[in-house]
Amino acid sequence: MEDGSGAAVFQGSTTAIAVVTSQPGQIFKALPESLQKVLDIRKEKMFENSVKRLFYQDKTSKSSSDPNAYSASVPGRAGTCSCHVTFLPSVSADVVKKIALSLGPVLQADSPAAQRGVE
Repeated sequence: MEDGSGAAVFQGSTTAIAVVTSQPGQIFKALPESLQKVLDIRKEKMFENSVKRLFYQDKTSKSSSDPNAYSASVPGRAGTCSCHVTFLPSVSADVVKKIALSLGPVLQADSPAAQRGVE
Protein backbone atom coordinates (compact mmCIF):
# COMPACT_ATOMS: atom_id res chain seq x y z
CA MET A 1 0.00 0.00 0.00
CA GLU A 2 1.44 3.31 -1.02
CA ASP A 3 -0.44 5.68 1.31
CA GLY A 4 0.10 3.65 4.49
CA SER A 5 -3.46 2.74 5.50
CA GLY A 6 -6.98 2.17 4.33
CA ALA A 7 -10.29 0.57 5.20
CA ALA A 8 -13.09 -1.26 3.42
CA VAL A 9 -16.63 -2.00 4.56
CA PHE A 10 -18.65 -5.08 3.56
CA GLN A 11 -22.46 -4.92 3.87
CA GLY A 12 -22.23 -2.06 6.40
CA SER A 13 -19.67 -1.12 9.05
CA THR A 14 -21.49 -3.12 11.73
CA THR A 15 -21.30 -6.30 9.61
CA ALA A 16 -17.69 -6.42 8.38
CA ILE A 17 -14.75 -4.05 8.12
CA ALA A 18 -11.18 -4.54 6.90
CA VAL A 19 -8.38 -2.18 7.91
CA VAL A 20 -5.02 -2.24 6.15
CA THR A 21 -1.90 -0.60 7.55
CA SER A 22 1.74 -0.31 6.59
CA GLN A 23 4.58 -0.64 9.08
CA PRO A 24 7.65 0.91 7.40
CA GLY A 25 10.90 -0.54 8.65
CA GLN A 26 9.26 -3.55 10.32
CA ILE A 27 10.93 -6.63 8.88
CA PHE A 28 8.39 -9.29 7.93
CA LYS A 29 8.98 -12.82 9.18
CA ALA A 30 6.97 -15.87 10.13
CA LEU A 31 5.52 -15.92 13.65
CA PRO A 32 7.62 -18.11 15.99
CA GLU A 33 5.79 -20.87 17.85
CA SER A 34 6.59 -19.24 21.21
CA LEU A 35 4.78 -16.04 20.16
CA GLN A 36 1.86 -18.06 18.77
CA LYS A 37 1.46 -19.55 22.26
CA VAL A 38 1.63 -16.13 23.94
CA LEU A 39 -1.02 -14.82 21.52
CA ASP A 40 -3.08 -18.01 22.03
CA ILE A 41 -3.24 -18.81 18.30
CA ARG A 42 -4.26 -22.47 18.05
CA LYS A 43 -2.93 -24.60 15.18
CA GLU A 44 -6.41 -24.90 13.59
CA LYS A 45 -6.67 -21.08 13.56
CA MET A 46 -3.27 -20.57 11.86
CA PHE A 47 -4.02 -20.68 8.13
CA GLU A 48 -0.56 -19.65 6.87
CA ASN A 49 2.72 -18.87 8.58
CA SER A 50 5.39 -18.54 5.92
CA VAL A 51 7.96 -16.13 4.52
CA LYS A 52 5.23 -14.86 2.14
CA ARG A 53 2.26 -14.43 4.48
CA LEU A 54 1.05 -14.65 8.05
CA PHE A 55 -2.71 -15.37 8.22
CA TYR A 56 -4.69 -16.48 11.27
CA GLN A 57 -7.99 -16.13 13.11
CA ASP A 58 -7.41 -14.05 16.22
CA LYS A 59 -10.97 -13.85 17.53
CA THR A 60 -13.78 -16.39 17.46
CA SER A 61 -17.40 -15.29 17.82
CA LYS A 62 -19.36 -16.40 20.87
CA SER A 63 -22.77 -15.31 19.50
CA SER A 64 -24.44 -13.99 16.34
CA SER A 65 -23.74 -10.39 17.41
CA ASP A 66 -20.14 -11.07 18.50
CA PRO A 67 -17.63 -10.64 15.65
CA ASN A 68 -14.92 -12.98 14.41
CA ALA A 69 -11.57 -11.50 13.38
CA TYR A 70 -8.77 -12.48 11.00
CA SER A 71 -5.31 -10.95 10.79
CA ALA A 72 -2.92 -11.14 7.85
CA SER A 73 0.53 -9.67 7.20
CA VAL A 74 2.83 -9.72 4.18
CA PRO A 75 6.21 -8.25 3.30
CA GLY A 76 6.03 -4.77 1.79
CA ARG A 77 8.52 -2.65 -0.15
CA ALA A 78 10.09 -1.13 2.95
CA GLY A 79 8.50 -3.07 5.80
CA THR A 80 5.32 -5.00 6.50
CA CYS A 81 1.71 -4.55 5.36
CA SER A 82 -1.03 -5.83 7.64
CA CYS A 83 -4.76 -6.38 7.42
CA HIS A 84 -7.31 -6.94 10.19
CA VAL A 85 -10.81 -8.07 9.20
CA THR A 86 -13.61 -8.05 11.76
CA PHE A 87 -16.92 -9.64 10.73
CA LEU A 88 -20.15 -11.03 12.12
CA PRO A 89 -20.83 -14.79 11.82
CA SER A 90 -23.52 -14.01 9.22
CA VAL A 91 -20.71 -13.27 6.73
CA SER A 92 -19.27 -16.39 5.11
CA ALA A 93 -15.79 -17.30 6.34
CA ASP A 94 -14.87 -18.04 2.70
CA VAL A 95 -15.73 -14.46 1.68
CA VAL A 96 -13.69 -13.05 4.55
CA LYS A 97 -10.72 -15.29 3.75
CA LYS A 98 -10.78 -13.99 0.16
CA ILE A 99 -10.76 -10.43 1.49
CA ALA A 100 -7.85 -11.13 3.85
CA LEU A 101 -5.92 -13.04 1.19
CA SER A 102 -6.25 -10.14 -1.26
CA LEU A 103 -3.42 -8.58 0.77
CA GLY A 104 -0.42 -9.85 -1.17
CA PRO A 105 3.34 -9.47 -0.87
CA VAL A 106 4.82 -6.44 -2.59
CA LEU A 107 7.70 -7.42 -4.84
CA GLN A 108 10.88 -5.40 -4.94
CA ALA A 109 11.05 -3.52 -8.23
CA ASP A 110 14.43 -5.02 -9.05
CA SER A 111 13.48 -8.66 -8.29
CA PRO A 112 13.37 -11.08 -11.24
CA ALA A 113 9.73 -11.95 -10.51
CA ALA A 114 8.69 -8.27 -10.52
CA GLN A 115 10.52 -7.71 -13.78
CA ARG A 116 8.54 -10.62 -15.30
CA GLY A 117 5.28 -9.30 -13.77
CA VAL A 118 4.88 -12.37 -11.54
CA GLU A 119 3.89 -12.41 -7.86
